[in-house]
Amino acid sequence: MPRTRWRSTRRSSPSPARPPRRPGPCRASSPPRWRRPPRNRSRPRGSCWRRRGWAGSVPGRPRSPSASPTSRGNRAGVRADAILQAPEAGLPVLFVEVDNCTESADTLAAKFEKYLRYFRLKSKNPLGSESPVWRTQYPSTSREGHPPVVVVFNPGTRTGPQALKNRMNSVMELTRLVWSGSYHGAGGGYGAEERDGYYGYADAIPLLFTTLDRLQTSGPREAVWWRCGHGQWETLPDALANPDDHDAWYARDEQRRRQRDEEREQQHQEWAAERERWSQEPDPTPEAAPEATPCERCKGPVTGPLGYDLEFAPPEDGRHCPSCRTDLRQQYPTLRQAVFGRRSRSK
Repeated sequence: MPRTRWRSTRRSSPSPARPPRRPGPCRASSPPRWRRPPRNRSRPRGSCWRRRGWAGSVPGRPRSPSASPTSRGNRAGVRADAILQAPEAGLPVLFVEVDNCTESADTLAAKFEKYLRYFRLKSKNPLGSESPVWRTQYPSTSREGHPPVVVVFNPGTRTGPQALKNRMNSVMELTRLVWSGSYHGAGGGYGAEERDGYYGYADAIPLLFTTLDRLQTSGPREAVWWRCGHGQWETLPDALANPDDHDAWYARDEQRRRQRDEEREQQHQEWAAERERWSQEPDPTPEAAPEATPCERCKGPVTGPLGYDLEFAPPEDGRHCPSCRTDLRQQYPTLRQAVFGRRSRSK
């Protein structure tokens, strides 16, 4: 409420032509109008992003209100140093963490566990279906998994090249459960000898590394991004891609299926050509059946007549047919045969 000033007046009778001036509040002076300073439209080399929020990594400095919101009890709250958006470059949202190499690798790695808890938070829309909380502020990335997070290392003169490399390796190993997907052994298809599978990144954060010197020297469009798990410096689209996900496995499986179909078609063509060749060849002349040895007793075939039951016939001797062998077995033995037994004749 503005402060009221009172002015003293005389108690004499007022003039009828001019009424006395009544005391009242004075007008407060209007504050000076604030004008926005001129905007610097110059951008760094190769830049195509606009900044959503920014706050330096200075202890005690307030963060930007455009950073990620916190959850109940501040258990999964994260505060990104910067949030960049470039939909025209295929990057709807990118969370940035600036590391000046002043804190331990364990402290830096613990931040990404908070990111993972924040990205897992769900909220219900008026229709009752659940959706991630971060989608209420930022658009979808159109990729499997959570939004990407990049760490911009700014070692300055405090950390040498080898120490910076060791720091990046330590952070990558400490955050393996955050950025590595889950492996699914899908096999190579029916009848395939090789085993194949894919990694699912539905609950993984694409974690990228870069340095401030690389960004200032080459720009963000060059191969200055190191995706954890890829093992090489890549451009941003290649770093955000998942070459071993379900889509890549499906493409490999489709290629194997087409190769099996081509091999099966080629085999069918070879079989058809072989059948055609066989149909053009003349039928082979049947071989003459070997002549049967005649029986010494009846001069018939030694194998016996067609359809003769050989179950009750004596064993073959190579000289007589089954009928003759039966007749000879039924004859009365001679005195010598009765005394010494019948002697089997050799063939």
